[in-house]
Amino acid sequence: MLQRLTFLLLLPLTLAQAAPPLQPLIDATPAGSTLRPKPGAYAGPATIAKAMTLDGGGKVTLQGNGKGTVLALRASGATLRGLVIAGSGDSHDSVDAGLLVEGDDNLVEGNVIDEVLFGIHVKQGNRNRIVGNVVTGRPALRGQRGDGLRLWNSHHNRIEHNTFSRVRDLTFANSPDNRIAGNRLADGRYGMQFVFSPRALVENNDLRDTDTGIVVLYSPDLTLRGNTIAHALDGGGAGIAIKDSGEALIEDNVVLHCAVGLSANAPLNTEAALIVRNNRFAHNIIGMYFYGEKGGHRFEANRFENNLTQVAVSAAGVGEANLWRGNAWSDYRGFDRDGDGIGDTPHEIWLYTDRIWMETPRAKFFGNAPALELLDFLERLAPFASPSLILRDPVPRMAK
Repeated sequence: MLQRLTFLLLLPLTLAQAAPPLQPLIDATPAGSTLRPKPGAYAGPATIAKAMTLDGGGKVTLQGNGKGTVLALRASGATLRGLVIAGSGDSHDSVDAGLLVEGDDNLVEGNVIDEVLFGIHVKQGNRNRIVGNVVTGRPALRGQRGDGLRLWNSHHNRIEHNTFSRVRDLTFANSPDNRIAGNRLADGRYGMQFVFSPRALVENNDLRDTDTGIVVLYSPDLTLRGNTIAHALDGGGAGIAIKDSGEALIEDNVVLHCAVGLSANAPLNTEAALIVRNNRFAHNIIGMYFYGEKGGHRFEANRFENNLTQVAVSAAGVGEANLWRGNAWSDYRGFDRDGDGIGDTPHEIWLYTDRIWMETPRAKFFGNAPALELLDFLERLAPFASPSLILRDPVPRMAK
């Protein structure tokens, strides 16, 4: 068994040593030309420093030597497609990756990046297209992996229809005005995190089995549309977490089976509030959670289905200024006598005794315990303390 394990660990290094290097073929290709290497394995690392096309046709493997980044694209106007890239180093400090992009207007399409620390690292690159790639990280604890994709100080890139698995995060740092659409990610820590990266368009992505789905920090003017986020449960994970990132539009998303569907703090001012509409929050432990000041966000035409707690707040009075209208609530107890699809009475959520864990975090362990349920039942019958109003939806839609 030990001999077999040793053989498997040394196989990538042996392959890289035995294969011919790719760099001489790159160097011999004139700028503006296309390089189509013969099918087979080639040794890395390699660097592309001119506008050219490298097309592996799905039959060329570039095998790194286990140190540093396997392929560095330090050019503008180049195309890279149809390669299998594997065997990066393992240093987080130097961001050892399968592919490094340092340039503008490049196309990275249809590549397979496997057994690497970081997948694709775009560093000060603008208007690049990262399309249809498959990135798989190394087996490790989620926090010890590298990012499947990392953008740093990079603008106006298009990240579309890629598949990521067994990675840490998709990270966008100091990178405004990017489009992230149609991607899939499974088995990660954060599905996506935006840090000082305003005006991103994030739509039609599928994120599953992560600690947290999408985290937005200090990144205003984002649009999150049409995404599916499911099974973000570990580490107190939220499907969508927003902090100090106002003027975001969150619409047509589906958030399923997460610790929290949407977590948000209050905006710095009313102009920086969130617009949350036409989303479905279903089977989460908490549908929405708010902390901070009074709020001011707008929630319209959302569906809250069978969340253990539909809406929670960090303290009484939090979220009073949020506006709720036309949402559908699975726990609505009213009627629709005139059949117009709107409940005859407003839907209200109050902070009773059974929500004591919202203000006392240590009591969260006892949430939905029989003792708190009994206290809640007794207080509803004969209140011995004034409950606090969490929300009031004056025109709730009748849930189908």
